[in-house]
Amino acid sequence: MWEETVKLTDVEARMQKGIEATQQNFNSVRTGRASSALLDRVMVDYYGSPTPLKSLSNITTPDSTTIMIQPFDRGSMNLISRAISESDVGLTPNNDGTSIRLNIPQLTSDRRKELVKLVAKLAEEGKVGIRNVRRDAVDSVRKQEKAKEISVDESKNLQEQIDKTTEKYVKKMEQILGEKEKEISTV
Repeated sequence: MWEETVKLTDVEARMQKGIEATQQNFNSVRTGRASSALLDRVMVDYYGSPTPLKSLSNITTPDSTTIMIQPFDRGSMNLISRAISESDVGLTPNNDGTSIRLNIPQLTSDRRKELVKLVAKLAEEGKVGIRNVRRDAVDSVRKQEKAKEISVDESKNLQEQIDKTTEKYVKKMEQILGEKEKEISTV
């Protein structure tokens, strides 16, 4: 888990990974605007193995309400359409023989409220992850202090630095949550 001494750079790196994972989760939440990131989690059963959609096709957004998918292999059109239909994206694919179009409908105010709750939940999960990193780091520092590997003053100093780092990343999480809520709420 931790090396012999807790390094703040390791703590920060783990907390940053939590931020990045939450942002990736946010990208898959529909906001009423077309974004190829909506399809990041769509897996296509391509010749018996689950394959990410983005590795099978070119995904573009010609306008703010349309996602266009142009498969590299035309034979995979029906597989891609089926994968999108069965996914949690909630969009109906329109297959014209050469490309697949996804029309993004405008969100209702109720749906916007649901999505705001969803991103708040995702952000809270991210904060819990950050706090877990903090807990692990502080536990490690306390074990080192107990084993007389570091002094009481060093332990206290490290714990304060870990707490400051945790506060910084929790604020960062709240900032990206605010940005995503604003994006969802904007009509």
